[in-house]
Amino acid sequence: MVERQSPLEPELHIGSHGNFEHGIEILLTETRPGSIVQLAAWPGEEKNLMTAIRTVTGLALPDGAGGGLSDGVKSVFGFAPGKFTVADDAEGLAAAFAEAVTPAIGTVTDLSHGRTVIRIAGPKAEWVLAKFFAIDFALTAFPVGAGRSTAHHDVFAQIQRTGADQFDIYVFRSFARSFWKALCHASEEVGYEVQ
Repeated sequence: MVERQSPLEPELHIGSHGNFEHGIEILLTETRPGSIVQLAAWPGEEKNLMTAIRTVTGLALPDGAGGGLSDGVKSVFGFAPGKFTVADDAEGLAAAFAEAVTPAIGTVTDLSHGRTVIRIAGPKAEWVLAKFFAIDFALTAFPVGAGRSTAHHDVFAQIQRTGADQFDIYVFRSFARSFWKALCHASEEVGYEVQ
């Protein structure tokens, strides 16, 4: 299978940038999951959808929107009541969910070719993201595994905290390059490294 070309290619400059003379406080990378799927449950079918998620991924979600889990290979997070984003390093996740989620439970939408995932990590990750989004990024308000849906200047973004100082940001591929450039610019002040 031919690997998808990254929309970031022209702007993805590996190395250290910005004011890094006192160290690097931000790491920026593009992650490339093989599958990104959005799931939505019909009213009253949320528990059945969460059971299907556990069956397909092995990840058991806590109750409530915004909860999530990541094991480094697969991740899942709720971004609205009864709606979840699921990513996996392997391809074929949409087909697996198409078998597990019946039309009576909800819908399955393959977003693998429509989203780009940008990872921001480091001690200043919350600080940089706060420049873009009106969200409380404190660990107590936004715990590891949890997800949020938001927008920055009409660029829709889904954010999952995948570590104490690490976030994965899902954006439309068509906006990925401009969002990447803005994220790099916002990180210059504290020094960042592109990996």
